[in-house]
Amino acid sequence: MVNNLEKATFAGGCFWCMVEPFDERPGIHKVVSGYTGGHTENPTYEEVCSNTTGHVEAVQITFDPAIFPYAKLLETFWQQIDPTDAGGQFNDRGESYQTAIFYHNQNQKNLAEKSKADLEAFGKFKDPIVTPILPAKTFYTAEEKHQDYYKKQSFHYRLYKKGSGREDFIKTHWKPKFDKATLREKLNPIQYHVTQENGTERPFQNEYWDHEEQGIYVDIVSGEPLFSSEDKYDAGCGWPSFTKPIDRSHLQEKMDTSHGMRRIEIRSDQADSHLGHVFDDGPMDQGGLRYCMNSAAMRFIPKDKLEAEGYEYLSYLFDDKK
Repeated sequence: MVNNLEKATFAGGCFWCMVEPFDERPGIHKVVSGYTGGHTENPTYEEVCSNTTGHVEAVQITFDPAIFPYAKLLETFWQQIDPTDAGGQFNDRGESYQTAIFYHNQNQKNLAEKSKADLEAFGKFKDPIVTPILPAKTFYTAEEKHQDYYKKQSFHYRLYKKGSGREDFIKTHWKPKFDKATLREKLNPIQYHVTQENGTERPFQNEYWDHEEQGIYVDIVSGEPLFSSEDKYDAGCGWPSFTKPIDRSHLQEKMDTSHGMRRIEIRSDQADSHLGHVFDDGPMDQGGLRYCMNSAAMRFIPKDKLEAEGYEYLSYLFDDKK
Protein backbone atom coordinates (compact mmCIF):
# COMPACT_ATOMS: atom_id res chain seq x y z
CA MET A 1 0.00 0.00 0.00
CA VAL A 2 1.13 3.53 -0.75
CA ASN A 3 0.79 4.51 2.91
CA ASN A 4 3.55 2.07 3.83
CA LEU A 5 6.17 3.58 1.54
CA GLU A 6 9.34 5.09 2.99
CA LYS A 7 12.20 7.18 1.66
CA ALA A 8 15.91 6.41 1.76
CA THR A 9 18.66 8.81 0.76
CA PHE A 10 22.21 7.84 -0.19
CA ALA A 11 25.20 9.74 -1.55
CA GLY A 12 27.60 7.52 -3.43
CA GLY A 13 29.56 9.82 -5.68
CA CYS A 14 28.22 10.62 -9.15
CA PHE A 15 24.47 10.10 -9.01
CA TRP A 16 24.43 8.79 -12.58
CA CYS A 17 25.89 5.56 -11.23
CA MET A 18 23.66 5.31 -8.17
CA VAL A 19 20.28 4.98 -9.87
CA GLU A 20 20.67 1.72 -11.81
CA PRO A 21 21.58 -0.48 -8.78
CA PHE A 22 18.25 0.36 -7.13
CA ASP A 23 15.96 1.05 -10.06
CA GLU A 24 13.22 -1.36 -11.16
CA ARG A 25 13.81 -3.77 -8.29
CA PRO A 26 10.98 -5.36 -6.29
CA GLY A 27 9.46 -2.87 -3.88
CA ILE A 28 11.32 0.13 -5.35
CA HIS A 29 8.75 2.67 -6.53
CA LYS A 30 11.00 5.56 -7.57
CA VAL A 31 14.66 6.61 -7.64
CA VAL A 32 15.40 10.32 -8.04
CA SER A 33 18.77 12.02 -8.55
CA GLY A 34 19.38 15.21 -6.61
CA TYR A 35 21.36 17.26 -4.13
CA THR A 36 21.27 17.31 -0.34
CA GLY A 37 23.23 18.00 2.82
CA GLY A 38 24.20 21.59 2.05
CA HIS A 39 23.06 25.15 2.66
CA THR A 40 22.14 26.51 -0.78
CA GLU A 41 18.47 26.41 -1.72
CA ASN A 42 17.53 24.97 -5.10
CA PRO A 43 21.12 24.50 -6.27
CA THR A 44 22.06 23.81 -9.86
CA TYR A 45 24.37 21.06 -11.04
CA GLU A 46 27.08 23.60 -11.81
CA GLU A 47 26.79 25.17 -8.35
CA VAL A 48 27.03 21.81 -6.59
CA CYS A 49 30.04 20.80 -8.69
CA SER A 50 31.78 24.04 -7.67
CA ASN A 51 31.94 22.63 -4.11
CA THR A 52 30.57 25.86 -2.62
CA THR A 53 27.06 24.72 -1.64
CA GLY A 54 27.83 22.00 0.91
CA HIS A 55 25.63 19.65 -1.07
CA VAL A 56 26.51 16.18 -2.32
CA GLU A 57 25.09 14.37 -5.31
CA ALA A 58 22.61 11.82 -3.98
CA VAL A 59 19.70 9.58 -4.84
CA GLN A 60 16.40 9.46 -2.98
CA ILE A 61 14.57 6.15 -3.12
CA THR A 62 10.88 5.59 -2.44
CA PHE A 63 10.46 1.98 -1.37
CA ASP A 64 8.15 -0.52 0.29
CA PRO A 65 10.02 -1.93 3.33
CA ALA A 66 7.75 -4.98 3.38
CA ILE A 67 9.15 -6.00 0.00
CA PHE A 68 12.60 -4.44 -0.08
CA PRO A 69 13.75 -3.86 3.52
CA TYR A 70 15.98 -0.92 4.41
CA ALA A 71 18.73 -3.37 5.40
CA LYS A 72 18.78 -4.64 1.79
CA LEU A 73 19.02 -1.06 0.53
CA LEU A 74 22.04 -0.52 2.77
CA GLU A 75 23.66 -3.69 1.49
CA THR A 76 23.15 -2.52 -2.09
CA PHE A 77 24.49 0.94 -1.27
CA TRP A 78 27.75 -0.29 0.27
CA GLN A 79 28.39 -2.49 -2.75
CA GLN A 80 28.42 0.52 -5.11
CA ILE A 81 31.09 2.61 -3.38
CA ASP A 82 34.56 2.81 -1.87
CA PRO A 83 33.58 3.60 1.74
CA THR A 84 37.19 4.39 2.70
CA ASP A 85 37.49 7.40 0.36
CA ALA A 86 36.79 10.72 2.08
CA GLY A 87 37.71 12.89 -0.90
CA GLY A 88 35.16 11.74 -3.45
CA GLN A 89 34.57 8.56 -5.41
CA PHE A 90 36.96 7.09 -7.94
CA ASN A 91 37.87 9.69 -10.59
CA ASP A 92 35.30 12.17 -9.23
CA ARG A 93 36.94 14.32 -6.59
CA GLY A 94 35.63 17.01 -4.24
CA GLU A 95 33.02 17.33 -1.50
CA SER A 96 30.07 17.04 -3.88
CA TYR A 97 31.15 13.46 -4.63
CA GLN A 98 31.59 12.37 -1.03
CA THR A 99 29.57 9.44 0.30
CA ALA A 100 26.94 9.55 3.04
CA ILE A 101 23.88 7.78 4.40
CA PHE A 102 21.06 10.19 5.26
CA TYR A 103 18.60 8.57 7.65
CA HIS A 104 14.92 9.55 7.81
CA ASN A 105 14.00 8.00 11.16
CA GLN A 106 15.55 6.33 14.19
CA ASN A 107 15.13 2.84 12.77
CA GLN A 108 17.06 3.78 9.64
CA LYS A 109 19.78 5.33 11.78
CA ASN A 110 20.09 2.18 13.89
CA LEU A 111 20.23 -0.09 10.85
CA ALA A 112 22.75 2.15 9.10
CA GLU A 113 25.03 2.24 12.11
CA LYS A 114 24.82 -1.53 12.47
CA SER A 115 25.59 -2.10 8.79
CA LYS A 116 28.61 0.20 9.01
CA ALA A 117 29.87 -1.54 12.15
CA ASP A 118 29.38 -4.94 10.49
CA LEU A 119 31.34 -3.80 7.45
CA GLU A 120 34.19 -2.57 9.63
CA ALA A 121 34.20 -5.81 11.64
CA PHE A 122 34.23 -7.88 8.47
CA GLY A 123 37.65 -6.47 7.61
CA LYS A 124 37.13 -6.24 3.85
CA PHE A 125 39.03 -2.94 3.77
CA LYS A 126 42.38 -2.15 5.38
CA ASP A 127 41.54 1.55 5.74
CA PRO A 128 38.75 2.81 8.04
CA ILE A 129 35.18 3.26 6.80
CA VAL A 130 34.65 7.02 6.52
CA THR A 131 31.11 7.22 5.09
CA PRO A 132 29.13 9.34 7.59
CA ILE A 133 25.60 8.60 8.80
CA LEU A 134 23.65 11.86 8.95
CA PRO A 135 20.08 13.08 9.50
CA ALA A 136 18.25 13.70 6.24
CA LYS A 137 18.02 17.29 5.09
CA THR A 138 16.04 18.92 2.29
CA PHE A 139 16.48 16.99 -0.93
CA TYR A 140 16.55 19.05 -4.13
CA THR A 141 15.69 17.20 -7.33
CA ALA A 142 18.35 17.50 -10.02
CA GLU A 143 17.72 18.73 -13.52
CA GLU A 144 15.72 16.45 -15.81
CA LYS A 145 18.73 15.59 -17.98
CA HIS A 146 20.33 13.92 -14.95
CA GLN A 147 17.33 11.71 -14.16
CA ASP A 148 17.59 8.05 -15.25
CA TYR A 149 20.85 8.85 -17.01
CA TYR A 150 21.74 5.18 -17.34
CA LYS A 151 18.67 4.75 -19.57
CA LYS A 152 18.79 8.03 -21.49
CA GLN A 153 22.51 7.92 -22.28
CA SER A 154 23.23 4.23 -21.88
CA PHE A 155 26.34 4.12 -24.09
CA HIS A 156 28.00 7.10 -22.43
CA TYR A 157 26.94 5.82 -19.01
CA ARG A 158 28.68 2.47 -19.57
CA LEU A 159 31.83 4.21 -20.75
CA TYR A 160 31.74 6.58 -17.81
CA LYS A 161 31.19 3.87 -15.20
CA LYS A 162 34.04 1.82 -16.64
CA GLY A 163 36.38 4.78 -17.17
CA SER A 164 35.82 6.26 -13.72
CA GLY A 165 37.15 3.13 -12.05
CA ARG A 166 33.88 2.32 -10.28
CA GLU A 167 33.06 -0.78 -12.32
CA ASP A 168 36.45 -2.40 -11.76
CA PHE A 169 36.40 -1.52 -8.06
CA ILE A 170 33.01 -3.18 -7.59
CA LYS A 171 34.17 -6.29 -9.42
CA THR A 172 37.40 -6.50 -7.40
CA HIS A 173 36.04 -5.69 -3.96
CA TRP A 174 32.41 -6.76 -3.96
CA LYS A 175 32.05 -9.67 -6.37
CA PRO A 176 32.67 -13.03 -4.64
CA LYS A 177 35.29 -15.34 -6.08
CA PHE A 178 34.56 -19.04 -6.59
CA ASP A 179 37.43 -21.51 -6.91
CA LYS A 180 36.94 -24.03 -9.73
CA ALA A 181 38.52 -26.88 -7.77
CA THR A 182 36.22 -26.25 -4.81
CA LEU A 183 33.21 -26.11 -7.13
CA ARG A 184 34.14 -29.49 -8.63
CA GLU A 185 33.89 -30.95 -5.14
CA LYS A 186 30.69 -29.10 -4.24
CA LEU A 187 28.73 -29.71 -7.45
CA ASN A 188 27.80 -32.94 -9.13
CA PRO A 189 29.03 -33.46 -12.73
CA ILE A 190 25.95 -32.07 -14.50
CA GLN A 191 25.75 -29.05 -12.18
CA TYR A 192 29.39 -28.24 -12.83
CA HIS A 193 29.05 -28.81 -16.58
CA VAL A 194 26.04 -26.51 -16.84
CA THR A 195 27.17 -23.67 -14.59
CA GLN A 196 30.91 -23.62 -15.31
CA GLU A 197 31.14 -25.01 -18.85
CA ASN A 198 27.99 -23.49 -20.36
CA GLY A 199 26.39 -26.89 -20.71
CA THR A 200 22.76 -27.83 -21.27
CA GLU A 201 20.93 -30.69 -19.62
CA ARG A 202 18.49 -32.95 -21.45
CA PRO A 203 14.89 -31.74 -21.85
CA PHE A 204 12.24 -33.63 -19.87
CA GLN A 205 15.07 -35.39 -17.99
CA ASN A 206 15.91 -32.80 -15.37
CA GLU A 207 14.78 -32.13 -11.83
CA TYR A 208 12.48 -29.13 -12.11
CA TRP A 209 10.92 -29.12 -15.58
CA ASP A 210 7.56 -30.29 -14.18
CA HIS A 211 8.06 -29.23 -10.56
CA GLU A 212 4.99 -27.49 -9.12
CA GLU A 213 5.73 -26.91 -5.41
CA GLN A 214 5.63 -23.32 -4.13
CA GLY A 215 8.99 -21.74 -3.37
CA ILE A 216 11.98 -20.08 -4.96
CA TYR A 217 14.83 -21.23 -7.17
CA VAL A 218 18.32 -19.98 -6.26
CA ASP A 219 21.71 -20.19 -7.95
CA ILE A 220 23.25 -23.56 -7.03
CA VAL A 221 26.66 -21.87 -6.59
CA SER A 222 26.00 -18.56 -4.83
CA GLY A 223 22.47 -18.86 -3.49
CA GLU A 224 21.31 -15.74 -5.34
CA PRO A 225 17.48 -15.80 -5.56
CA LEU A 226 16.56 -16.21 -9.21
CA PHE A 227 12.97 -17.26 -9.84
CA SER A 228 9.69 -17.84 -8.04
CA SER A 229 7.29 -20.72 -8.52
CA GLU A 230 4.60 -18.04 -8.95
CA ASP A 231 6.16 -17.11 -12.30
CA LYS A 232 6.83 -20.68 -13.48
CA TYR A 233 4.77 -22.18 -16.31
CA ASP A 234 4.78 -25.16 -18.64
CA ALA A 235 6.28 -23.96 -21.91
CA GLY A 236 6.31 -27.47 -23.36
CA CYS A 237 10.07 -27.32 -23.95
CA GLY A 238 11.16 -29.74 -21.24
CA TRP A 239 13.08 -27.24 -19.14
CA PRO A 240 11.84 -25.10 -16.23
CA SER A 241 10.48 -21.89 -17.70
CA PHE A 242 9.58 -18.59 -16.04
CA THR A 243 7.97 -15.36 -17.22
CA LYS A 244 10.27 -13.14 -15.14
CA PRO A 245 13.00 -13.27 -12.49
CA ILE A 246 12.48 -12.31 -8.86
CA ASP A 247 14.98 -9.47 -9.21
CA ARG A 248 16.61 -8.62 -12.54
CA SER A 249 19.71 -7.30 -10.77
CA HIS A 250 20.65 -10.92 -9.98
CA LEU A 251 20.89 -11.75 -13.70
CA GLN A 252 23.26 -10.75 -16.46
CA GLU A 253 22.39 -10.95 -20.16
CA LYS A 254 25.06 -11.81 -22.73
CA MET A 255 24.93 -12.39 -26.47
CA ASP A 256 25.46 -16.07 -27.28
CA THR A 257 26.45 -16.94 -30.86
CA SER A 258 27.36 -20.57 -30.21
CA HIS A 259 25.97 -23.40 -32.37
CA GLY A 260 25.39 -20.98 -35.24
CA MET A 261 22.58 -19.17 -33.40
CA ARG A 262 22.07 -15.73 -31.88
CA ARG A 263 20.57 -16.07 -28.41
CA ILE A 264 20.53 -14.10 -25.17
CA GLU A 265 22.31 -16.08 -22.49
CA ILE A 266 21.34 -15.63 -18.84
CA ARG A 267 24.08 -15.80 -16.20
CA SER A 268 23.88 -15.14 -12.47
CA ASP A 269 25.34 -11.82 -11.38
CA GLN A 270 27.43 -12.85 -8.37
CA ALA A 271 28.61 -16.34 -9.31
CA ASP A 272 28.64 -15.83 -13.10
CA SER A 273 26.93 -19.21 -13.42
CA HIS A 274 25.49 -20.15 -16.80
CA LEU A 275 21.75 -20.54 -16.16
CA GLY A 276 20.08 -20.77 -19.56
CA HIS A 277 18.61 -18.36 -22.14
CA VAL A 278 15.74 -15.92 -22.45
CA PHE A 279 13.41 -15.91 -25.46
CA ASP A 280 10.59 -13.63 -26.62
CA ASP A 281 8.01 -16.37 -27.10
CA GLY A 282 6.58 -16.36 -23.58
CA PRO A 283 2.99 -15.55 -22.54
CA MET A 284 2.15 -12.12 -23.97
CA ASP A 285 -0.17 -11.25 -21.10
CA GLN A 286 2.78 -11.66 -18.72
CA GLY A 287 5.38 -9.69 -20.65
CA GLY A 288 6.14 -12.05 -23.53
CA LEU A 289 9.40 -13.47 -22.18
CA ARG A 290 10.40 -17.06 -21.51
CA TYR A 291 13.35 -17.61 -19.20
CA CYS A 292 14.36 -21.14 -20.13
CA MET A 293 16.62 -22.41 -17.34
CA ASN A 294 18.65 -25.50 -16.52
CA SER A 295 17.47 -27.33 -13.41
CA ALA A 296 21.09 -28.23 -12.67
CA ALA A 297 21.96 -24.54 -12.25
CA MET A 298 19.40 -24.04 -9.49
CA ARG A 299 18.40 -25.24 -6.05
CA PHE A 300 14.77 -25.16 -4.93
CA ILE A 301 13.78 -23.77 -1.52
CA PRO A 302 10.17 -24.51 -0.44
CA LYS A 303 8.00 -21.64 0.73
CA ASP A 304 7.96 -22.91 4.32
CA LYS A 305 11.79 -23.04 4.43
CA LEU A 306 12.42 -19.44 3.35
CA GLU A 307 13.03 -18.12 6.86
CA ALA A 308 15.29 -21.00 7.86
CA GLU A 309 17.37 -20.49 4.71
CA GLY A 310 17.69 -16.71 5.14
CA TYR A 311 15.21 -15.68 2.45
CA GLU A 312 12.36 -14.56 4.70
CA TYR A 313 12.39 -11.13 3.01
CA LEU A 314 10.96 -12.89 -0.07
CA SER A 315 7.92 -14.22 1.73
CA TYR A 316 5.90 -11.39 0.18
CA LEU A 317 5.95 -13.39 -3.04
CA PHE A 318 3.50 -15.81 -1.48
CA ASP A 319 1.36 -13.49 0.64
CA ASP A 320 -2.32 -14.38 0.47
CA LYS A 321 -1.51 -17.46 -1.62
CA LYS A 322 -2.11 -20.99 -0.48
